[in-house]
Amino acid sequence: MKISKEFAKRRQQLIDNVSRDSIIILPTANEAVRNNDVSYPFRPDSDFLYLTGFWEPEAVMVLVPGRSQGGYILFNREKDKDKEIWHGFRHGQGGAVSVYGADEAYAISELDQVLPGLLENKNRIYYTMGLNSEFDTHLMEWINGMRQKARQGVSVPKEFIALEHLIHEQRLIKSPQEIKWMKAAAKISIGAHKRAMQICKPGLYEYHLEGEIIHEFYQNGCRDDAYPSIVGGGKNACTLHYTENDSKLKDGDLVLIDAGVEYQGYASDITRTFPVNGKFSKAQAQLYQLVLDAQQAAFQQIKPGNTWNQPHEAVIEVLTAGLMQLGILNGNVDELIEDEAYKQFFMHKTGHWLGLDVHDVGDYKVAGEWREFQPGMALTVEPGLYVAKAKNVEKKWWNIGIRIEDDVVVTKNGCEILTKDMPKSISDIETLMAE
Repeated sequence: MKISKEFAKRRQQLIDNVSRDSIIILPTANEAVRNNDVSYPFRPDSDFLYLTGFWEPEAVMVLVPGRSQGGYILFNREKDKDKEIWHGFRHGQGGAVSVYGADEAYAISELDQVLPGLLENKNRIYYTMGLNSEFDTHLMEWINGMRQKARQGVSVPKEFIALEHLIHEQRLIKSPQEIKWMKAAAKISIGAHKRAMQICKPGLYEYHLEGEIIHEFYQNGCRDDAYPSIVGGGKNACTLHYTENDSKLKDGDLVLIDAGVEYQGYASDITRTFPVNGKFSKAQAQLYQLVLDAQQAAFQQIKPGNTWNQPHEAVIEVLTAGLMQLGILNGNVDELIEDEAYKQFFMHKTGHWLGLDVHDVGDYKVAGEWREFQPGMALTVEPGLYVAKAKNVEKKWWNIGIRIEDDVVVTKNGCEILTKDMPKSISDIETLMAE
């Protein structure tokens, strides 16, 4: 199947969920200035990318249900030989049609002339208000201009309807092609984690491991990570979103790496925790195995019919009981869970949706109730324990931060672990690091 057909299916699914008297408008992201005349690398708006597959900046997608000339219109940059010499290839309007499947394409400079005409006699505008203030202003200018033509019989749209909810519900269920891309992202990320694990030794700095990860991403043709890599040794692993990555790795400490690549726009998100010197101490191994057991309990709860929070509840039960057995918590398991005593050591949820965004879109509750899992949903499973220095904790547990994170897709009978090939048992990690 041609990739363009994948995006055409998505657009048609969206069109089928709106009335024929509607119009759908979605601009891509704006380019962002880093400093002076240097911009950050451009990345399209995820909703725009989901529906078009178009990676160039300065573009607007318009969908017009029932339009006889074809309902997919793309505004994009014109071909320009001089600008292409400086900044690279542009598809232009011809490429928008032949490569990306647009029924019609116009230069982005023609937006003011063409789009108001497309708005005429439409009752509803599906649009994400507030995301792009500059485009919001233009849209209201077009609407106000149309109001001045009311005496000429021009009908002005009467409703603005939030577009993001429709797209985000659609994005929540991954197609076979999306899962294929996510598996590719997972494979590359696994190679990067293995590489970092194998070169690790006392005396290196956290950024040395980060450099190995980035190297592996680039060697596989991926220049974008899904998020800034976390490489935290020792006590730094107890900071959930630690990204300084500039401390020396010490003998006897653990190091936590949370890193994932972006492939065709799709994120992977893997966390592994391992000993800097290649061997877990007894205390480290006890806490690590507890987190691993909690993750296995979560996997068992991910299946159609179960709800989003059930894996998290399973993790809490395993972690709380295990912390009691180790003497870190004291009391009755049920009472400790009710009092949320575990939150001193496990303060985040067990996962999140995954897709074009690393923390992907989609509601976790529907009508006030936790959402049920459906085949095609993709999520992370990432229990952890973070034992910082504290008076109520024995010294042997201090500064041990552990998280184990894998990417999964819900199937008809359970879940498929996309990152299953990344070692995570104590013996497998120690074996890999010894090679």
